[in-house]
Amino acid sequence: MKKIAVTGLCTLFLLAGCGDEGEETAKDNNMEQEHAHMNHIDDGGEIPEGLEEAQNPKFEVGSKAVIEADHMGGMKGAEATIVGAFDTTVYAVSYTSTTDGKKVENHKWVIHEELEATDGKGIVGSNVKLNAKHMEGMEGAEAIIESSEDTTVYMIDYVSTTDGTEVKNHKWVTEDELSEVK
Repeated sequence: MKKIAVTGLCTLFLLAGCGDEGEETAKDNNMEQEHAHMNHIDDGGEIPEGLEEAQNPKFEVGSKAVIEADHMGGMKGAEATIVGAFDTTVYAVSYTSTTDGKKVENHKWVIHEELEATDGKGIVGSNVKLNAKHMEGMEGAEAIIESSEDTTVYMIDYVSTTDGTEVKNHKWVTEDELSEVK
């Protein structure tokens, strides 16, 4: 009887361990699917009207930096080349994609110059229309501002650490999402 009880307990622990691993795998798969949904569009580095170049950016145009952000799969840890540095307000927004109808939560980042007010431009919790073209399904989408921050933003080029894809003119990463190349 003791042998059956011990065997039963061991089986339960083994199954419980598999359950946790399955949950982690499911989380990883969901993150990959979410990142796969976010298709970067190279708009040729088009700069929104009214956007001002940063006067004293931490990372100069042409310099290298390490990406600390993971907005998309393959970003974190990649070496970036700084293409542009601008002082503005950045926003994390939630919106529904105009191409496939999927909800995008807390997307980082769009900038002040890429917003068209519908009920309060730049105010957290307000509704805005996105005039950004850097992600598929973003242009023309109705969005809610989740957070905002005045900072220097960077447009960058990098090579994905996951699949080797060259990404040109990625918009945007903030100064605190980059670190010095060692």
